[in-house]
Amino acid sequence: MKKVEQFLKDAGTYYLATMDGDQPRVRPFGTVNYFEGKLYIQTGKIKNVSKQIHKNPKVEICAFKDGKWLRLSGKLVEDDRIEAVQSMLDAYPELQGMYKAGDGNTEVFYIEDAVAVVNSFTEAPEHLEV
Repeated sequence: MKKVEQFLKDAGTYYLATMDGDQPRVRPFGTVNYFEGKLYIQTGKIKNVSKQIHKNPKVEICAFKDGKWLRLSGKLVEDDRIEAVQSMLDAYPELQGMYKAGDGNTEVFYIEDAVAVVNSFTEAPEHLEV
């Protein structure tokens, strides 16, 4: 899981795909945090992405760096503990102007049942432990 986290952090921006009914939705994200052995992302409950995740938690993440791309698929599970939210905010202090632990909006999700593969045009796919 740490290799997946590092790839996403090194890429800087990754793209999260959700479903909105029968329409896929993709948007850029930048938050990723390893907490208590799980990989977390963060968003706000008021956003459409949050509503889509709660309705259908199956997602896919894609990031590209150095001629390689990571595809990470799985199910997002909300963790409403203050400690999990605060860990994310501590990892990304620039978010603290918009988000606060316990504010009723900030939420974090960890990924479970995840599959991660790094691909390139020149190398065999690399399956990462998740």
